[in-house]
Amino acid sequence: MAHGAAFSKWIVLICIIDTVNDMRLSPAEKLARDLDWNLLRVFLALAEAGSVTRAGERLGLKQPSVSQALKRLEERTGHRLIDRSAGSFTLTPEGMALLAEAQAVRAAILRGAEAMAEASGAVAGEVTLALASHVVSPLLDAALRRFHAAHPKATLSIDILPSREALTRLAEGQASLAICLMTDPRSDLQTEVFYREFFGLFCGPPHPLYARSGLTLEDLAGHTAVSFQTDRMGDALAAVTELRQRAGLSGPVGQSTHLEEVRRMILAGLGIGPLPLHVVEEDLRAGRLWRLPPQDDPPAIDVYLARNPRARRNRAEAAFLAILDTLLAETPPEQRIYGP
Repeated sequence: MAHGAAFSKWIVLICIIDTVNDMRLSPAEKLARDLDWNLLRVFLALAEAGSVTRAGERLGLKQPSVSQALKRLEERTGHRLIDRSAGSFTLTPEGMALLAEAQAVRAAILRGAEAMAEASGAVAGEVTLALASHVVSPLLDAALRRFHAAHPKATLSIDILPSREALTRLAEGQASLAICLMTDPRSDLQTEVFYREFFGLFCGPPHPLYARSGLTLEDLAGHTAVSFQTDRMGDALAAVTELRQRAGLSGPVGQSTHLEEVRRMILAGLGIGPLPLHVVEEDLRAGRLWRLPPQDDPPAIDVYLARNPRARRNRAEAAFLAILDTLLAETPPEQRIYGP
């Protein structure tokens, strides 16, 4: 009994000490001590994906788990972080403040992992490519192949994004490089033409013009169009916009930032749409698409490689860019023209 009483007194004393120590900690120190870092990971996915559904897909979690994690984080911080009222998904001012710090925490963890790997002499770390939809280039494929063969411990992440978002990610330090369309070169980024592609107009098997020979541009007038969201005057696909207007197409009745979705709408017969010639060669051979006039002088679009000159690169990023620069030096611009 005496031993049990003594043990109980020690437990009480420890609890008193813990309570006193808690009283000495600031709210910020308590948060740092008690916060589950996995909640920050969920919050980052929510903030960057813009919806519970897409965040769940990124994390491999179901929607209720994502929502519950956000609720726990808001309870722990004592602030509402995301406004999810009807038709709205926006970060509150407190959420915006936390986002910047959470991104810094993630970057610090990544740098720590890379530093430990590199201390062993291996090139490690992650290379994040921000690409516009369906960037097709043998030069990029060769760079990926050489990089993986030379540095198997490094990892690659490829995000398919609208061109504007790809450039924003690069400027904010969330991407190692971007390959995308550009209206005007940005002064804060280092840019160069990566390759040139040419666009044609196509229709799918359900369309009334499919498989018809001897067509002229006038035969397209009045038919509906589908296209890219950047297909408008003053934007990256302005040359395609001019072609569509010259053909007298109406619409577009469908738009997307993703080439595969524009292709899907063309195949489904929703309308006539533009696609890069070198990307759809197999579709033409297989009869899934039919090329329409004009056959001559297709509009040319430049695809740009962009990098952030102020970025602090890890060894993997530096190695990948060195490989890419070597390939660019070996491949003159006239060999990076894909199309006619």
